[in-house]
Amino acid sequence: MNTNTNNLTPGHNACSGCGQLSAVQSVMRALDKDTILVNSTGCLEVTTTAHPQSAWNLPWMHSLFENSAAVGSGIKAALRKKKKKTKVVIQAGDGATYDIGIGFLSGLFERGDDVVYICYDTEAYSNTGIQASGSTPAGAKTTTTPSGANEVKKDMLAIALAHGVKYVAQSTAAFPDDITVKVKKALQAEGPAYIQILSPCIPGWKIKTNESIKAARLAVQTGLYPLLEYQNGKLSGSSINKNFQPTKIEEYIQMQGRFNGTNQTEIKASSPKSPVSTAICRKSLCTFSA
Repeated sequence: MNTNTNNLTPGHNACSGCGQLSAVQSVMRALDKDTILVNSTGCLEVTTTAHPQSAWNLPWMHSLFENSAAVGSGIKAALRKKKKKTKVVIQAGDGATYDIGIGFLSGLFERGDDVVYICYDTEAYSNTGIQASGSTPAGAKTTTTPSGANEVKKDMLAIALAHGVKYVAQSTAAFPDDITVKVKKALQAEGPAYIQILSPCIPGWKIKTNESIKAARLAVQTGLYPLLEYQNGKLSGSSINKNFQPTKIEEYIQMQGRFNGTNQTEIKASSPKSPVSTAICRKSLCTFSA
């Protein structure tokens, strides 16, 4: 495995313990220098490119909040014209992915452009003030849902699969090797690929600076955010990790201030109800029971 991490240097100003930056380092290990990065507006953009500095050692472009998928498609079209095989990787948060840019992302999927799209899922608009997004789970308190969100978390994996995307995967910041392997597979896939990575936000989740990886691991062990991989629309057997012991949801929610006053029934109710997610939970060894 490529252990090169210097595609992202230590010059960023993200929060101490940031789950997103941990996930990004794992993504960068999968990329060689013949890669162009496109970044939506968001935490990753503002913390790594404070003018006049940049923490990136790869060609990097800042798009608008909503149009990173369209920008990535445009770059890929130019590369095709020049007969170049340079890889294009788009990075965005859940606000840009689930909400503001979902139409652009749908267009990318429909066109079949050979681009990897990575969503760092913090389950809120972390950069603009911790507002609720389409990814915010039920019961989570944000600045726009001070009593706790009521909506069901949008199932972006199901949306990608419905578009016929041939490589769709999910991971969390607690599993760096899993992330790196999945990004490498995505780069080899035909057409667009979609990966989302749960990336705990210290201020948004109201956790301690040393707890982001623990939270990301518990999300998997409780079955709320399983490690998943779909190839050609089929769930890969590697998605079911038999080393995990079933873990109660309370262990996950009690460590997060955003869930103060929320019970596990509300959290379970937030899990996407599509056939995709139902099948996942049925096959997982993790449990939702209290």
